[in-house]
Amino acid sequence: MRVRGRRSRSGKMVAPQPLRVVRCGGSKLSGARAAFSADAKYLLCASGDYVKVYSTATEKCVHILQGHTNLVTGIQLNPQNHMQLYSCSLDGTIKLWDFTDGILIKTFVVGYKLFAFYMLAGSEDSVFIIIPKNDEDFLDWFQLVSVKLPKTPDQEVEAKELSLILDDIGQWPKCTAFGREGEYVASVRGLHLLVYFFKKKKINRFSLSATSKKGANNYFTCVACHPKEDCIASGHKDGKIRLWRNFNHKREYTFSTLHWHHDVVMDLAFSVEGTSLLSGGVESVLVQWRDGSDYKKEFLPRLGSTIEHISASPDGTFYCTSHTENKIIIIHSSLSVSAVIQGLVKGSDVKTGLVVDPRTKALVLNGKPGHLQFYCLQTDKQLYNLDIVQQEYIHQIGLNQVDLVKAAFSAQGNWLATVEQREEKEVELELQMKLWNYDEQTQSFTLNTRINMPHEDHVTALCFRDTDELEDGTPTLVTAGNDGRFKVWVLVNDSDSEKPSMGWSCDFVGSYHNYPATNCCFSEDGSLLAVSFEETVTVWNSDTWDLICTFCHPPGRIQNLCFGRLSCSKYLLGTTDCGFLCCWNLLSCALEWSAQLNVMVLQPDPLSENIAAVSRLLEGSDLFVFKPNEPRPFCIQRNVCRERVQCAVFIPRDVPDSIGSEKHQWLSRSQLYFLTETQDLLTFSTKSAEERLTPSSRQLAVEESLPMTPFSLLLGKHRHQQQSKENADLDTAVVQSHLAQGSPAVKELLHTSAHVLPSASFLCSIFINSVLISKENKSAGEVVDVVEMDSEKAEDESDEDLELTEMEQDINPTEFLGEITEIKLSKSQEKQLRKIRRMDYSWVAAL
Repeated sequence: MRVRGRRSRSGKMVAPQPLRVVRCGGSKLSGARAAFSADAKYLLCASGDYVKVYSTATEKCVHILQGHTNLVTGIQLNPQNHMQLYSCSLDGTIKLWDFTDGILIKTFVVGYKLFAFYMLAGSEDSVFIIIPKNDEDFLDWFQLVSVKLPKTPDQEVEAKELSLILDDIGQWPKCTAFGREGEYVASVRGLHLLVYFFKKKKINRFSLSATSKKGANNYFTCVACHPKEDCIASGHKDGKIRLWRNFNHKREYTFSTLHWHHDVVMDLAFSVEGTSLLSGGVESVLVQWRDGSDYKKEFLPRLGSTIEHISASPDGTFYCTSHTENKIIIIHSSLSVSAVIQGLVKGSDVKTGLVVDPRTKALVLNGKPGHLQFYCLQTDKQLYNLDIVQQEYIHQIGLNQVDLVKAAFSAQGNWLATVEQREEKEVELELQMKLWNYDEQTQSFTLNTRINMPHEDHVTALCFRDTDELEDGTPTLVTAGNDGRFKVWVLVNDSDSEKPSMGWSCDFVGSYHNYPATNCCFSEDGSLLAVSFEETVTVWNSDTWDLICTFCHPPGRIQNLCFGRLSCSKYLLGTTDCGFLCCWNLLSCALEWSAQLNVMVLQPDPLSENIAAVSRLLEGSDLFVFKPNEPRPFCIQRNVCRERVQCAVFIPRDVPDSIGSEKHQWLSRSQLYFLTETQDLLTFSTKSAEERLTPSSRQLAVEESLPMTPFSLLLGKHRHQQQSKENADLDTAVVQSHLAQGSPAVKELLHTSAHVLPSASFLCSIFINSVLISKENKSAGEVVDVVEMDSEKAEDESDEDLELTEMEQDINPTEFLGEITEIKLSKSQEKQLRKIRRMDYSWVAAL
């Protein structure tokens, strides 16, 4: 298929952008320690290949720093410039960012996988990194080295000058810490603590025994150094914290012990002044130790999940904790929760698959144990959790607890069906199906019906008939089970109870030779129900529940099943565990075509005839997009990811996207998301991550950081806020709307960092010109004023003014800053501005 280019607004041909696989969200926020900005207004955290900048006040993501090609493993503010950020990645590069504007300043290519990054205030041209020994990270041999960062104007430079500091250390950033003013570095691994002194160039090694008479587990897990004293804090597997002192003497060292945690100490961090030590672990409790005393401690409990990392803001006002459930909590220094940034909760297995909430277009899947999470893809944040199991989860290894395995929504989102199970042994199975009704008042789901043991064996599939709610019919749900039956459940009046209420009950039970039922789905109009039994697909009339026809494709058990839509509604598609993709014609009751692609996931688009199939042949997963009436796919995307794809889903767009390439038009109305084995949520896009941010989110950082200076008051922002309260007539409101929009020149001056702005001499003429009235848009009532102004201009105009006018025509400021906002001025004000325009601003360039 020929791919055509598209025209830009300027009329020039633009080449179609390639379709890229991107992490659309859900990346792990707790992979590295988060960092606060110097004023604590922003929180910066590593998220997959990106660095995300969040507002601590609103929890909004205001920037996405995109440039790394592999996992970001460490971030740190530049000690020499607090508006800049360093990041390191497994792609072997160190990048310097201006995080307030989302600008990549420089890239240093090291050439090794980087697992941690450290920079000291006293060293401007060198940093410290942890790299694998001989570039073989699978052997668990790592080194701490210093890297000299070349000072060159190039945007990408090589940093190959490495110096070994410590050998045979742990790879995790929390296992290495730098001491007071960079005088020493401490690193822990196994049962050993290493302290390297930079001035003396010597190493002191301290070792502990594996166990003691009391059964302690002394293995080190993390380390932190006091910012102002010679004190090292180390965390251990048995929950103890040791405070090491006098460690510059190899034999005369001392340590004291703090003990509250009953399990592994996951991370430690000192406050900025060093007056408090923070610790966290699997108890989901942040512990604050005052003055290193076991008696002066405070707690912030019930934080939700295991604490993986702890950070403190440079101004001492905030702490933040990163958690295993992909959550960051911002905490006041008084130990009160200020904000929660919740990403996609990642579990060991997504048994519910990816489901779409028809009301919010949110992605719904397994969240915390026993919960369904509703996840917003646009903001990369969790909307809310729905507790399905409604039982307290016990954190104990090997304990079999109730697990949520299935979930499905009705067409309008009024009903939600869930299935939970608990399997103690192979013969002891507990099943429960729940039907939830959406409550408009509470804006959430409430439990309507609970059904114990809906099947005698595992429930394999469930689906609603989509047309029932649209036609005001009886809502219908079908479940399939390994007990060889499928059951039809309908909503009926409960006449036996004193208070009439609506509840769900079984209306029909079907089977086919007692084969286990593996899948089920309704046709688009709801008239047909397809149920697969091992190698056979059966088609039933949904009105009478009569068996209409059967399709068989041995060998192979049917795994996926779906009907075609719109013009392809006469087709039924299925995949087998032997790798076959089959398409049957329901009118001729015959096999239309088949292909051996080893399809793992089969997902139809609800708004078109398109069907996406993900196959895995060799090492990677391939995507095929096709229509059932044409066996040849119109889009093939090879190696969309290396891992196996667990599940996929089409999510309808609120507004169709404008995609230039005809080959990728199948993504214009719906977007395809898929989840890999490693819990990475991926999608296809032709836009960068920064372009996918909403304009309001990008503008948020500017509005928060804009000070109320005399300059901003002069430009009318404060005047607009005050007048909007006092004035109510229409004419004043129109003038206020112009002031609210502001001049493009003003926005350029206020919203852009000084180091990336053009020279002041260049901007002055543009700014002055932006506040003048355009000659082309004058009304008839202003013609007399124009004549008077022209006469004054003829008397005062000089050669310098003519040269300035010619220069402005060459610059064409409207192209540089967009349309100019008009502001009505008096004749005296306009005359004064014309005099200012004739002034010489060349002296500003000397500054």
